[in-house]
Amino acid sequence: MPQPTFDPLRALAIGSQAIGLIVIITLDTVLRDAARPWQGVTLAVMLAFALGIAFMRRYRRNRARKRLAERAEEEER
Repeated sequence: MPQPTFDPLRALAIGSQAIGLIVIITLDTVLRDAARPWQGVTLAVMLAFALGIAFMRRYRRNRARKRLAERAEEEER
């Protein structure tokens, strides 16, 4: 099965991590010493988003494998 040239989940993952990094740097610049808790919250959101994307990717991959197996089974009949 060929890989698609544009993977929207990968683009979403890269974009969310870039935005998170920008937010963390901006918080440090604006809030200075008071930024630590907000940076932790931002990091937690980034990790949750990354996990959600990983689960979506796994779900899609497993669904595609299941469809491929069903097609192969139908062709054998």
